[in-house]
Amino acid sequence: MKSTEIPSIVLLKANEWLSGNYDDNTKEDVYRLINNEDSTELIDAFYRDLEFGTGGLRGIMGVGTNRMNIYTVGAATQGLCNYLRIAFASLNGIGVAIGYDCRNNSRLFAETAAGIFSANDMKVYLFEDLRPTPELSFVIRELGLQSGIIITASHNPKEYNGYKAYWDDGSQIVEPHDFNIINEVLKVKVDDINFNGPKENITILGAETDEKFLQKVVSVSLSPEVIQRQKDLKIVYTPIHGTGVKLIPMALSKMGFINVIHVPEQDIVSGDFPTVISPNPEEPAALKLAIEKAVEVDADIVMASDPDADRLGIAIKNDKGEFILVNGNQTVLIFLYYIITKRKQLGLLNGLEYIVKTIVTTELAAKIALENGVEYYDCFTGFKYIAEVIRENEGIKEYIGGGEESFGFMPADFVRDKDAVSSCALMAEIAAWAKDNGRTLFQLLQDIYLTYGFSKEKMKYVVRKGKTGAEEIEQMMVNFRNNPPKQLAGSELSVIKDYETLTEKNLISGEEKRINQKITSNVLQFFTLDGSKVSVRPSGTEPKIKFYIEVTDLLPTRDQYDAVEAKTNLKIEQVMIDLGL
Repeated sequence: MKSTEIPSIVLLKANEWLSGNYDDNTKEDVYRLINNEDSTELIDAFYRDLEFGTGGLRGIMGVGTNRMNIYTVGAATQGLCNYLRIAFASLNGIGVAIGYDCRNNSRLFAETAAGIFSANDMKVYLFEDLRPTPELSFVIRELGLQSGIIITASHNPKEYNGYKAYWDDGSQIVEPHDFNIINEVLKVKVDDINFNGPKENITILGAETDEKFLQKVVSVSLSPEVIQRQKDLKIVYTPIHGTGVKLIPMALSKMGFINVIHVPEQDIVSGDFPTVISPNPEEPAALKLAIEKAVEVDADIVMASDPDADRLGIAIKNDKGEFILVNGNQTVLIFLYYIITKRKQLGLLNGLEYIVKTIVTTELAAKIALENGVEYYDCFTGFKYIAEVIRENEGIKEYIGGGEESFGFMPADFVRDKDAVSSCALMAEIAAWAKDNGRTLFQLLQDIYLTYGFSKEKMKYVVRKGKTGAEEIEQMMVNFRNNPPKQLAGSELSVIKDYETLTEKNLISGEEKRINQKITSNVLQFFTLDGSKVSVRPSGTEPKIKFYIEVTDLLPTRDQYDAVEAKTNLKIEQVMIDLGL
């Protein structure tokens, strides 16, 4: 693209960076982009401002207003400082914690933010090295701080980094604070940012904090005597080059497991993620090396955490001795089944316990809870909404577990975000418990289906890029609202839930009622008479519209598992056809 085709707004913003209060290296990079014969990179770097959304920042690293760099991180931090002073005006001082993951520039962005918080007369607690996201959530609560940030882009490709903000309960920020912070960030100019606060305001967190966190992690155990009997359980674990490399093996050791087998190539901390295309435990390729190691050593379970160690993926042996990946819904079921079953055995259910799941997560989780006298809550996608339910029930009811289909689980409320450290520790205990009872984890999963019914889930997404793509996605939602399907896979629709209007309509009785949520969301759900569920929503961070499909059946006997699974797979295919996918 020739320079004459560069939008005027791009040249205006680029020239502001050349003349403004930016460092020389940044200006050199901007010059390079301007003088490049191909202006694609220049346009992408400056055509818009990287948005500080309700989840913080996330973007490709580099110079420009649409990139993750010290100036976009600086504006986000200064805006957060401005709002913290408003929200906590009655306090004598404000404290914040800062964590970061293995990504390139994560340490730089963390130190940049620390300097800005310090310059705003805030007490800063900065981790000495990379640490899991759940430990950042924990330390906010442990030290009684008002906020915190973690520098991470979760499982995004290596070119990305991100910035997530947390509130005083250790949860990611929700309304009204999220929008108030966004408004403050939008006001910040580069000249408003002081990057160099006094070092005396910054305290470094290290091993002592790790020890306190790990003591809490070990407290999730419900069967310590089982671990003693099965302490040599063969566990293959991989951090996929990320922050779980230190603390998750330490947590497993403190739980009592002595046979944790590493994947050496993936213990190497690297923001380039050299052994994988995507550091995402949802992707089979990310667990390939770990499964190869598991086959080599005849392991009982494979576990993986993503770069910031808040999500986990597992692989288990099926009845043919082959390692298979367990999806996020199945992982939630295994956790909840174990927690509720063990608490029942131990006499730890008194009617005040509850679990939380997101609306797109399997309905079987709710069935397990209800049939055991445990209350359940549905919430929107994201652990900040699970944390909000906990906050509202604080001191009234007892949270015993919650999760979502995208490979996240939170076993206890000392962390208020998804937690792969505690989850890996507890999942290892579940594998030991199953083995102690003469079962594999696969057989335990079958037991869940035998008792509560079979469910099969699939997430399908449609990508539509650019402005026209966004308009097409919006029109697809309009079409589904105005012309919902009459049936799915031969079963008549029975209920439609529209979270944009918070309306639930029973198509059989004609009854309408309000959905019990405090805010709206652009999500549609279709339920059928035979128990199938389809959730439709546009992605909040990518040019996608997502379809979450769940179909149900009965599993009469264990040896019919393959046949029932094949039957439900065909049913999912038919649902997709009926949806026009």
